[in-house]
Amino acid sequence: MKAGLKAGRSRRGWTLAGLLFAFAAGAYFEHLGFFKFAAKNTDEIWKLFREHIQLVLTSSAISIGIGVPLGILLTRGFMRRHCDWILNILGICQTVPSLAVIAISMTYIGIGKKTAIFALVIYGLLPIIRNSVAGLAGVDPVILDAGRGMGMNPRQLLLRVELPNALYVILAGIRTSTVINVGTAAMSFLIGGGGLGDLIFSGIAMVDPGYMLAGAVPTAVLAIGMNWFMGKFEAWAVSPGLAYSRNAAGDP
Repeated sequence: MKAGLKAGRSRRGWTLAGLLFAFAAGAYFEHLGFFKFAAKNTDEIWKLFREHIQLVLTSSAISIGIGVPLGILLTRGFMRRHCDWILNILGICQTVPSLAVIAISMTYIGIGKKTAIFALVIYGLLPIIRNSVAGLAGVDPVILDAGRGMGMNPRQLLLRVELPNALYVILAGIRTSTVINVGTAAMSFLIGGGGLGDLIFSGIAMVDPGYMLAGAVPTAVLAIGMNWFMGKFEAWAVSPGLAYSRNAAGDP
């Protein structure tokens, strides 16, 4: 009873703190001219917001289409021997700043949305591949033995046993990759890829806080929204029993 009351007070306290923070942030943004600029340029902001979403969704879809199969491949047969050094190379590539990845891509492909999407795909692959490998490698061998004992072939074992049990970890990697790409996509403006980076970098160049916030605030909202959506999708896609076992084991 006392624990429930304490938890309720804690939630109310955090809610109040969040409301106070939102009020203070809104007042500060109004002082900087964000709302005035946004009201006058709603169509432009909305257009760039749609471009930003298009960049993120397209690059994320391609990253998932490449990353998950590659993660599966690295846990199969002779590729297991090469898994560690391939992941290490990918990890080193991930340390390269996003702006450098975009600049290198522009050197070979040119400027435009295709280059931006290519760079975002490269930058978003590692979390998906690494989590796919970790999720599949973490499946309990006892469960695999039970599947083999039921007469499942390797393909059935992968589709019916391994992937459902690894889905929680795989989706966590996809979630991380998508949120990273929301922020990285702002750099696309520098190579003619469009997106909210247009407002952010133009605002910085003109030393206009309202202009800059018109790009930064929607970008932050989009990142939070994508993170929330992916969390809800995980809750829907992953079996409640698997989610409970993960939480009971102390996994994030």
